[in-house]
Amino acid sequence: MTKTFKAFVVNEQDGKVTSEFKDITINDLPEGEVLIKTKYSGINYKDALATVENSKIVQSYPMVPGIDLAGVVAHSDTHAFEPGDEVIVTGYDLGTNHFGGFSEYVRVKEEWIVPLPKDLTLEEAMIYGTAGYTAGLAIERLEHNGLSVEKDKVLVRGATGGVGTLAVMMLDAIGYKVIASTGKSEATDKLKALGAKDVVPRITKHDDKLLGKRTWQAVIDPVGGESFSQIVKQLNYNGSVALIGMTGGATFDSSVFPFILRGVNVIGIDSVYTEMKQRKHIWRRLAKDLKPDQLHDIKHTIKFKDIKNSINEVLQHKNSGRIVIEFDS
Repeated sequence: MTKTFKAFVVNEQDGKVTSEFKDITINDLPEGEVLIKTKYSGINYKDALATVENSKIVQSYPMVPGIDLAGVVAHSDTHAFEPGDEVIVTGYDLGTNHFGGFSEYVRVKEEWIVPLPKDLTLEEAMIYGTAGYTAGLAIERLEHNGLSVEKDKVLVRGATGGVGTLAVMMLDAIGYKVIASTGKSEATDKLKALGAKDVVPRITKHDDKLLGKRTWQAVIDPVGGESFSQIVKQLNYNGSVALIGMTGGATFDSSVFPFILRGVNVIGIDSVYTEMKQRKHIWRRLAKDLKPDQLHDIKHTIKFKDIKNSINEVLQHKNSGRIVIEFDS
């Protein structure tokens, strides 16, 4: 391999955060058993936040962002992987406390690595990225708590975001009646084209009633916040909500009535430290039954050298779909 390679490095000095491309070497990479040549990565909102001040995403500087990557093993100090193996890495400390996917080469611990499943390409793995993996994990957890195609509607909040969009597509792929919730009325036609049976306005408030009309068998919720209590009140008997994010806020108020009178469940989804057995299972499902026919329709591919412009678009909420970074061979 080359003596030096390119990495997009974020640094901090005197409270000021800077980001730039740098030439680094293998010796600059953190410790790990497996060296991976990056083929694709993706720009998540978390990655964009890693480049600004006071984001609390980066735990130590300098840092290479990128919380997910797909690539080919270049060198391995373990029998678990061999040079040439195609692999995926998401979660753990990648891109926050361990140099991440915005680099031509990445070195990681062997226990962080998922072999690329059959019927999935490296590019498709990064169209999914952390967002797709999280959506798949939420669906799996909901199914274990009674989600069924024979039952009523499933609501997806924040449906134009990465997790929301992919959740709509996956649920439709396996036969659910999906209702998408968004504050972007201009996205209605697109969401319906991706699989939503109906699109409803963003749910932003909650009323004073202890229980609401039973509307959803399940909800995938990357929003959270005060309106989350309204979601809980509208679940059907034994319904569940998979709580993924907090773009609407970190707190909410609720009574115990939905839980003891309707038996509803709130399932927290942690995609960062999922145990490896389940992680591999979810990726196999993403390659099989959860894989939407129109997966490639939501990708926007950029070259590694153009990453800065795309990060700015993400910070300004001007992007749509999944931004996939393609590295030169």
